[in-house]
Amino acid sequence: MVDWFKRNKTGFVGNIKKEIPDGLWIKCPKCSEILYKKAIEENFWICSKCRYHFRMPSTEYVKIIFDDDYEEFNKSIRSSDPLNFKDSKKYIDRLKTAHNKTQLNDAIITVFGKINSKEVVAAIMDFRFVGGSMGSVVGEKILVAIDKAREKKCPFIIVSSSGGARMQEGILSLMQMAKTSAKLAQFAEEGGLYISILTDPTTGGTSASYAMLGDINIAEPGALIGFAGARVIKQTIGQDLPEGFQRAEFVQEKGFIDIICERTEMKNTLSRIMVFFG
Repeated sequence: MVDWFKRNKTGFVGNIKKEIPDGLWIKCPKCSEILYKKAIEENFWICSKCRYHFRMPSTEYVKIIFDDDYEEFNKSIRSSDPLNFKDSKKYIDRLKTAHNKTQLNDAIITVFGKINSKEVVAAIMDFRFVGGSMGSVVGEKILVAIDKAREKKCPFIIVSSSGGARMQEGILSLMQMAKTSAKLAQFAEEGGLYISILTDPTTGGTSASYAMLGDINIAEPGALIGFAGARVIKQTIGQDLPEGFQRAEFVQEKGFIDIICERTEMKNTLSRIMVFFG
């Protein structure tokens, strides 16, 4: 009998073996649709079926919101091990692994360019680098970016994507909350416009500092936004949490978010805001 079908690791195929290269397809975590990766990238990393917003590299976010002519600055600064963390070697190895994976020196990049011909400075976080955790480098790069916005007299944007403070840097990481908040207050006193964009996830020390301090706070649809995790909160208060708790729509309903904006409209939304505020 002819062996018309056989099973291999790629599924049932005919008598001609077909190999599917890894990484070409992505399963949507919301609707379970199997999506072609290249099509996702061309669609702003949004599911074509349910509009779920995938987490995306910081370099891709730059391409979405900036005009073609932009420059990254302050690239060379990188984390060390300032507190000689207990598992120091593991921390250093983790930083090296994150660098090799992302080609970034830390969890944030800073960019100067134009959005619809209007000059702007932006700091864009990257969850791929140690969970987008906020360490001393993230805080320092944000400060340098704010100073550049002050120098250029242009708006400042932070795109947050973070699990919170970086535990391996302890108190130095927590200090970045006060450090960045104080610098943003100085920027506001000088009349600077600060727009905060909250993507999935924005939690912990990031949400407790610069992520929620925007003159305008914008969130992507369905983004997880909060401080402590839902499980911790539930155990603390001893009550069930409402449906959609800590999602962008719930947070907006409670008054913490001004606008929920799809990624496809983000650039034009930012442009309109900047025009409105002059």
